[in-house]
Amino acid sequence: MADPMRIRAQAAGDKTTVRVLMSHEMETGQRKDAEGKTVPAWFIQEVTAAHNGKQVLQAEWGPAVSKNPFLQFMVKGAKAGDKISVSWKDNKGETRTDEATVS
Repeated sequence: MADPMRIRAQAAGDKTTVRVLMSHEMETGQRKDAEGKTVPAWFIQEVTAAHNGKQVLQAEWGPAVSKNPFLQFMVKGAKAGDKISVSWKDNKGETRTDEATVS
């Protein structure tokens, strides 16, 4: 299983900025290893985020996203103490979900 995501959610007025650092190798399927064999594709395909259980973001990614991707987005109406959860699923079926409290 992948390392936990680092999620920071900071409220400022009626908007909350959410910053997420995901730990994932994000292989394109085009790179070759030291022996000249192609490294199989392995990348995050789906990313979702929820505010107190209600989905606020859905994204589809491909192999062009960098290793250990960083995502930042804004949520309207989130207050200190609310929960923000972020989930991803990769092309091998692995998933990860982590949660942060708005500060």
